[in-house]
Amino acid sequence: MPTDGEQLDVPLAELRPSLEAVLMISDQALDDASLASAVGYPVDEVTAALAALAAEYTEQGRGFELRNVGGGWRFYSRDAYAAVVEAFVLEGQQARLTNAALETLAVVAYKQPVSRARVSAIRGVNVDGVMRTLISRGLVEEAGQDGETGANLFRTSTYFLERIGVTSLQDLPELAPYLPDLDDLEDELAEMAASEMPHESAAGSAGEAAAASGAGDAAVEAAAPADSAVPEDEPVTEDQP
Repeated sequence: MPTDGEQLDVPLAELRPSLEAVLMISDQALDDASLASAVGYPVDEVTAALAALAAEYTEQGRGFELRNVGGGWRFYSRDAYAAVVEAFVLEGQQARLTNAALETLAVVAYKQPVSRARVSAIRGVNVDGVMRTLISRGLVEEAGQDGETGANLFRTSTYFLERIGVTSLQDLPELAPYLPDLDDLEDELAEMAASEMPHESAAGSAGEAAAASGAGDAAVEAAAPADSAVPEDEPVTEDQP
C-alpha cells in the first residue's frame, strides 16, 4: 500500500471512473490519501470527487451508495434494499434439512471424524448426495484421511456448533435419553419373535411328526421277534386257562 501523499506513476485517467474502479475491487474501506495515491490525483480533488459521487448515487436512487465510514470510503448496498439482499444471501440456507440429512448429520456429529463409507454403513443407504448437501451448507467439512484405508474423513464445522447453539462437541446432548428403553426393546423383540413362531412352528411340527412316525415304525419292526409272525393258513386262538 502506498504511503500517505505518495502518488503512483500510473497513466492519468478520468478521476471519477478511476475512483469507482478502485473502490469496486477493494475489500476494505480506503481513505482519501490512499485513493489519491492509487488514481494519481491530488487529495483535495479526490475528496471533492468522492463527495460528488456519493451525492450523485443518492440523487439517482441507485441500489448502492458510497459511504465514508470511520475515515474510509466504501460501496454499500442501500438500506432500502436490505430485504432483497438478505433474501439473496440467505436463499437456500434457511431451508429445512430433510430427515435423511438430519440423520446423516447426527451420525457425523457423534462419530467424527468419520468416513463417508462408515456413515453409509451406519445408515444402511448411500449418503454421497446428502454429504454434498451438508458440505455445501457449511455444516460438515473434511478432516483429513484415514491412516489405514486412505478414505477422506469428515467432521462437523464451527458453523454447525453455532447453528445448534453450543460452544463445543462436549456440549452435544447425550444419546442415552433418546435410545429406546430396555423393557420396550425387549417387548419389541418378543413381538417380532412371536410373529415368526407360527410359521416356524407349523413347519417344525410337520417335520417332527413325520420323523416320529418313521422312527416309531422302525422301532416296532425291530422289537418284534422273527417267529412271532402268524401264518395266514393257521387260525388264531386264545390261550385257555
